[in-house]
Amino acid sequence: MADKMEETFGGYILHSVPFPTELDQEALANLKKMTPILIEQPYSVTYLHSYAQDSPFFAGLAAGHLLVSREPDTGYTYATPRGHDMYTGQETDWVEIPAEGTVHGFTVCHFGSEEFLPECPFVLAQIEFPGVNTLFLGRLIDVDPHEATLDWIGMKVKGRFRRLSKFKPTDVYFYPA
Repeated sequence: MADKMEETFGGYILHSVPFPTELDQEALANLKKMTPILIEQPYSVTYLHSYAQDSPFFAGLAAGHLLVSREPDTGYTYATPRGHDMYTGQETDWVEIPAEGTVHGFTVCHFGSEEFLPECPFVLAQIEFPGVNTLFLGRLIDVDPHEATLDWIGMKVKGRFRRLSKFKPTDVYFYPA
């Protein structure tokens, strides 16, 4: 049985380690004033995410199809995936619609998540589809975010699908028709 742990190299980059060389009473009293030690090390997590009942929506996007959820009794239709009707709780049906609609509203994003920072500024638009009761939030391209205008509201748009799907809502984006 070993009486000492094996020493290893690597793994840490240390910043600000102002430890005194002599530990007299004054040095021990000053330890409370010591600046925090900062350790830099790589950190990685494998994250498993399930789209669960919304999986057909994302599979549809990957295959170039825009699927919406429809309540079978009332015909109430959601532009974004929804497994159950919000009023009755009844399971919804998947219905394909053309990826063509109208800009209902928009915003110019000057900041975004890490994934979108290189693309700032960009335009997010609420897209209205015929026969669909709710709006779909998607990217609007081929417009100049620096020249945003209320004239975009009511503009006809068409959707395109990423050739290389990321299985994300951004797999569909819109451009002026």
